[in-house]
Amino acid sequence: MIKNILWDFDGVILDSMKIKGDGFVELFKEYDKDKVSLLEKYHYQNGGVSRFEKIKYFYNTILNREISEEKITALAIEFAKIIEKKLYQKENLFEESVEFIKMNYKNFDFHIVSGAEHKELNELCQYFGLSQYFKTINGSPTSKEILVMNIVEKYHYKRDETILIGDAMTDYNAAIKNNINFYGYNNPELKKNGPYIDSFKDFKI
Repeated sequence: MIKNILWDFDGVILDSMKIKGDGFVELFKEYDKDKVSLLEKYHYQNGGVSRFEKIKYFYNTILNREISEEKITALAIEFAKIIEKKLYQKENLFEESVEFIKMNYKNFDFHIVSGAEHKELNELCQYFGLSQYFKTINGSPTSKEILVMNIVEKYHYKRDETILIGDAMTDYNAAIKNNINFYGYNNPELKKNGPYIDSFKDFKI
């Protein structure tokens, strides 16, 4: 019996992948377009990875350069300013996900575990009126695997009563490493990894 649901945010509650993909293109517009395209591709293939890690990946792996933690933080702040206005558009919410959350938050313990930046994530949930439905809202730079572990341990959740809903392999890996079940959503490639939610309108646990 499922009692606890951990939710990814980007791609599950908010349709923000393109907003952030365009944000990275803008952030690195002065760099070689082919290299920025590689980052864009990496972004779409790794939905649950934080912006901090993506910026680091761009420098270390694509540009083959070192980058300091201070520079990563500065670029992450600049990135947040680029995407801010578009993130706060309510039409980008997944209506069926939000409706399911509103209808079921009293039946389960809900938590958000996201690759989105922690402060920005909490401000978004507050703005959209979603904060009240979740026991905790947790974002990066802490990795998703650690976020999940912290919640399971802090609330003494039984692992067979806890699931993670996500749209990326990062979410799947975080669930598996913490020995909880994973439900895929909004990414048909995840159907091979176990239970999959085609629509929250018909979803029952």
